Amino acid sequence: MKNAASFAIRILTAIAIAAVVAFAQYWIWQQLNRSTEFIGTNQSIKGFAYNGFQRDQSPLKGTYPTRAELASDLDLLGRYSDGLRTYGVNDMPELLDLAGERDMLVTAGAWIDARPESNAREVAALIEAARKMRHIERVMVGNEAILRGDVTVDELIVYLDEVRKAIRKPVSTAEPWHVWLRYPELAKHVDYITVHLLPYHEGLPVDKAVEYAFQRYDEVARAHPRKKIVVGEVGWPSRGPTIDAAIPSLDNQARFVREFLAHPRTARIDYFLMEAIDQPWKVDVEGWAGPYWGMFNADREPKYQLEGVVERDPHWSHKASNAAALAFIPMMLAAFFLPGWSIGGRLFLAALIQACISTLIIGINVPVEYYLTQRDLIGLVLLIGATCMTAAVLLSHGFEFGEVLFKKKWARRFTPLPPHPPEQQPFVSIHLACYNEPPEMVIATIDSLAQMNYQNFEVLILDNNTRDEALWKPLERRCAELGPRFRFFHLANWPGFKAGALNYGLKVTDPRAEVVGVVDADYVVDPDWLACLVPHFDQPEVAVVQAPQAHRDWEGQPFKRMCNWEFDGFFRIGMHHRNERNALIQHGTMTMVRRRALEEVGGWSEWCICEDTELGLRLIEKGYDTRYIDHILGRGLTPSGFAAIKSQRFRWAFGAMQILKAHLPHMIGRSTLNLAQRYHFLTGWFAWLGDALQLVFAFGSLLWTLGILLFPKAFGLPVVSLALPIFGFMIFKAALGPILYRRTMDCPWKDILGASILSVGLAHAIARGVFAGLVKKKGVFVVTPKGWRGGGALAFFNPIREEIGMLVALLMGAVTLVAQRGANNLETQLWVGILCLQCIPYVAAILCQVAAYMPERGAAAGETAAAA
Repeated sequence: MKNAASFAIRILTAIAIAAVVAFAQYWIWQQLNRSTEFIGTNQSIKGFAYNGFQRDQSPLKGTYPTRAELASDLDLLGRYSDGLRTYGVNDMPELLDLAGERDMLVTAGAWIDARPESNAREVAALIEAARKMRHIERVMVGNEAILRGDVTVDELIVYLDEVRKAIRKPVSTAEPWHVWLRYPELAKHVDYITVHLLPYHEGLPVDKAVEYAFQRYDEVARAHPRKKIVVGEVGWPSRGPTIDAAIPSLDNQARFVREFLAHPRTARIDYFLMEAIDQPWKVDVEGWAGPYWGMFNADREPKYQLEGVVERDPHWSHKASNAAALAFIPMMLAAFFLPGWSIGGRLFLAALIQACISTLIIGINVPVEYYLTQRDLIGLVLLIGATCMTAAVLLSHGFEFGEVLFKKKWARRFTPLPPHPPEQQPFVSIHLACYNEPPEMVIATIDSLAQMNYQNFEVLILDNNTRDEALWKPLERRCAELGPRFRFFHLANWPGFKAGALNYGLKVTDPRAEVVGVVDADYVVDPDWLACLVPHFDQPEVAVVQAPQAHRDWEGQPFKRMCNWEFDGFFRIGMHHRNERNALIQHGTMTMVRRRALEEVGGWSEWCICEDTELGLRLIEKGYDTRYIDHILGRGLTPSGFAAIKSQRFRWAFGAMQILKAHLPHMIGRSTLNLAQRYHFLTGWFAWLGDALQLVFAFGSLLWTLGILLFPKAFGLPVVSLALPIFGFMIFKAALGPILYRRTMDCPWKDILGASILSVGLAHAIARGVFAGLVKKKGVFVVTPKGWRGGGALAFFNPIREEIGMLVALLMGAVTLVAQRGANNLETQLWVGILCLQCIPYVAAILCQVAAYMPERGAAAGETAAAA
C-alpha cells in the first residue's frame, strides 16, 4: 500500500511538473504574439497590383497559371476591388479577357526589359488589347525599367511615343518617385505619371510610412503640376530583411495598409495596393522581401483583415500546442525517473526539454511561413538537423548540470577504504609504460612507487621504442638499484604503442598478481594509493578502481593553472555523473584493474589509441562494476604547452570515435549494457561532437556569408526565429561550465575563466580529431610532452595557424557584411553576432598560446633578482 501511494505521488508530481512547464511555454508564446489593434477601414480598395503566378510557378522557369487559376484569383479579388493593374500581356494572354468578363477596370501593362525583340512583341500586344477591350481604361509601358537599368530614358521614350500614337487611352510608365524627379523629360512623353511609393525600401519606420508616402506623392505633384498622378504600387512586406527602421512583419503590413486606406487623402487618389497575392518566385529577382507583399498568401488565404485585431503570428497557438504535446511525455518521464532531484531541478530539466522541442517546432514550421526554394529547403533541412544535434548536446549538458546541482545525494559515492593487514594484501603488479620520456621525470615516479605503504607489489617499467640510450639506460640503472621488485624492460621496434607495451607487461606479470595498476610516467603517487583502494577489489564484481588525475607544479604559470583547473572540472563533475550509473570512463593513469577480468576480455586493445577508455567499456559490457574514488592519490605534470594539449585532445577525440564506431552495435543493439549506461556512452561524446558541429557551422557560415555578399538575392540572411534560439543555446552552454565550477569546486573566478578559455580554445583540435576518427581506421599514438616546449621563430604561430586563419576569415566576413549591408539591419546584426560568437574558440586558442608562453612567476622573479 505504501509503495502504491509513493508511486502515485511520483506520477502525479511528474504530470504536474510537465503541465506547469507546458502551460508556461504556451503563455510565453502568447505574450510574444499579442494581438494588436490598428485603425480599421471599411473603404473599398481602388485596385490591386496583380501577378497571377501560383506558389510553384515562375516566369523564370516558364511555368504559367492556367485560365481556371486566373479566373479563381479574379473572383477572389473582385470581392474587395474592381480595379486591376497588370504587368505584361504575353505571359498571361487570357487575363485581360477574364477581367473584362468580371467588369473589372484594368490598367494594362507591357513588360519592358533589356530584350528589344520581346519588348516589340509586348508593345504590339498591348496596343492590340487596348484597341479591342473597353475595360482597359489606361496602359503602362514598362515597370521600373529605368530603375533596373534595362533601358535608357531615351529608349523608353521611343516605346511610349509609339503606344501614344497607336491608341487613344492614357499612357504612362511606372517608376519610383525619385526617377520622375531625376528625369523630368520623361513626364513630357506620358499622359499621366505612375509613381511607386514603397517606404519600406527607404528604411522608414511603419508609424511614419504613410505620411512619408504622401510627402513623396506631393513632391512629384509639385514637380509635374499638370500631370495626373496614379500610385502604381503602395504597400509593405510581411517578411524580409530589416532595412534601417523598416521592419517587415505581418502586423506592420496590416498597419500600413489600414492606415493608408483610412487616410483622408486616399479616397481622392488612384492607387493599386502592392500587391494582391504573394509571389514566391520574386525571391530570385527582388531578394528576400520580394515574395511577401501580398494581401493574400500564395495559397490565396487572407494574411490579415482590414478591421479588428491583427496577430503577429496567426499560427502561434498551433505551434505552441504542438510543442507542448510533443514535449509533455519526455518532460513527464524525466520528472518521474529523477525522484532524487529537487522539484526545482526537475522543473529546470523539463523547461530545457520544452525549449529544445519548441525550437524544433519553429524550424519545422518555416516552410509554412516562408516560400522556400529547393536550395532553401536543403539548407533548412541541414539547419534543422544541426539544431537537433545542438539540442541533444544541450540536453546532455543540462542533465549533467542538473544532476550535479539538484541531486540530493549520490547513490554511488565511493571513498578510500581501510587498508588490509600486510598478510592479507592481494598482490598488485604496477605497469609503467614510457616512450622518449625525460629520465629524471620517470625516476621521480619510480621513486614514489618505491615509497608506497604496501608490501605485496611489483613494478614493471615498460620502455617501448625509445632509441636514445641516454633516455632509457638511467631507468634501467635505477630499477637495478631498487631491487628485484622493480623490473625494467626495453622493447625495441614493439608494435601497438602504449597498449602493446601494456600487453607485454601482462605476459610477464608475476603469476601471484590479482590486480594490475597502471600509472603514467610523470605521476608521483601517494604512499597510500594501493593501501586504500585495493580493498575495493574484495567485492568480486569490481573490475576497475579509478582515482582522479591531478597535477603538481602548476601554481606559478598561467597556462599550467588553466590546464590544472580544466582537467579538474571533469574529475570533480563529469566522473561523478557517470559513476552514478556504472558508466565510468577509465583513464590510463591512477587506475587499477582486476587481472582476471583484464585477461578475460583480451587485454588492452592495440587498435585503439585510447586503449584505457576502450578497456573500461569492454569490462562494463561484460557486466563488471567500475568505481571512481574522488580522492587525489597521485599528481602528474601538466602538458608543456598549448601544442601539447592540442595533440593530446586530438588523440582523445580520435580514439573516442574509434570506440564509438567499434562499440555502437553494443550501445544500440543487444548487449548487457543497461539503458543508463547506453545513454552515457552515447551522449558522453556529445560535447566533442558539439565541437565538430561548431566547426561545420563555422565553415557553413563562411560559405553562406560569401553567398550573401556575392549573390545577395539568392542567399538570404538567417531567419530571426531560428537565429535567436541558436544565440540562446550558445549563451546557455557557455554559462554551464562556470556555474558548475563555482558550485562544486573551490576555484577562484580567474581560474574558472582560465579553464573555460582553455576548454573553448581546444574546440578546433577536438573537432579535427572527431572528423579524423570518423574517417580513418587507425591512429598514431603521440606522447603528450610534459617537460619541454619547442622553440624557433615560428614556434608561437605554428600550433595556432589554423585557428588564426579561421578567425581572420570570420572577422573579414562580419566586417564586409556590415560595410555592405549597414549595422542598423536586424538580420545583419544577428548574422554578424553569430559570426562573432563563432570567433570565440579561435580567440580562446590564441589566448591559450599567449598564456603558454608566459614565464613562471618564480622564474620571472629569479631572473629579475639575477639581473639586479
